[in-house]
Amino acid sequence: MVKLTKIYTRGGDRGKTSLGNGDRVAKHSLRVAAYGTVDEANAVIGLARVHATPEADGMLARIQNDLFDLGADLCRPGDGSEEDGPLRISAAQVKRLETEIDAMNDELEPLSSFVLPGGRAAAAELHLARTVVRRAERLATELAGTEPLNKEAVKYLNRLSDHLFQLARMLNGSGEHDVLWKPGANR
Repeated sequence: MVKLTKIYTRGGDRGKTSLGNGDRVAKHSLRVAAYGTVDEANAVIGLARVHATPEADGMLARIQNDLFDLGADLCRPGDGSEEDGPLRISAAQVKRLETEIDAMNDELEPLSSFVLPGGRAAAAELHLARTVVRRAERLATELAGTEPLNKEAVKYLNRLSDHLFQLARMLNGSGEHDVLWKPGANR
């Protein structure tokens, strides 16, 4: 377990930070950008939890914990094999998201247009979180093109953005308060 006795270390004062394996890298490295963006998504989800229903809050609490697992995964170079260390995103975590997405999908009417971010507060915040997760996914896939990366980490990010979209619709009164795009409406 992590024990933090001091918040600042001065270790990053020269623009470098330590990865989970002890390697020092530039704070602007692609790997740091990827797990930093995951942290940003986690913060936006924390904001959405303030306005979420109890059921949605439970899902988001599990997701926030997963995002710390994901950050730990991304900060340790490796492809997710056992010798890379124990804390990696697993297929079971991806499957849980898929199960929850399917359950929400069964309760929602099919869409007749794209959904604009908005509606109720929690839904709007989840749309913001979804876009941050998509950015994290783009960074992670770029990283995977140059360094070993756990494939389940990328899958998790991909499913998470879909999950947040469906959950936003659920929190918008099962889609009743969705803001739909009206193509060319302002021409």
